[in-house]
Amino acid sequence: MRFSHLIQINDPLNPLIDPLSREQLWRGLVYRAENPLPFVLGLDDCRIVARTERTLRRELHFGSLTVRDRVTLDPMHRVRYETRAGGGLPASSLVMTIEEPCDGELVVRFDYETLRRAGDAPGEEFYNAFLKKAYVEADIDTIRTIRRLVVENLL
Repeated sequence: MRFSHLIQINDPLNPLIDPLSREQLWRGLVYRAENPLPFVLGLDDCRIVARTERTLRRELHFGSLTVRDRVTLDPMHRVRYETRAGGGLPASSLVMTIEEPCDGELVVRFDYETLRRAGDAPGEEFYNAFLKKAYVEADIDTIRTIRRLVVENLL
């Protein structure tokens, strides 16, 4: 399954939305990679097991389930999550890309891919529709949390 959507960060025509700078947004996306607990529902613990200048290898613990992933940072532009298959879950990826369609207007593009073949399970279409809705809600919450962290001077 592939799924993509946008969340608008800055809208020069809407004074009710407090604008974020690209740097604030980037720091928020990096914070999410390094400390996903405030962002990921049901996550009990996250350990960074390896780090380079642009990558993190993590273990995420959801109760007895451990998910291993790799996060790649393309500074001020993109964060890519690649999750290994395991624990009954297929391999998947999420890419968050900061885009600027016009000056001062920022959006984040969320691109999801799950390496499960269509038709693998009964009800796959229903499940995918549910999953897409959950992804959008989680991504809205991610931006909401980044805004809160900026207001609280935690970034």
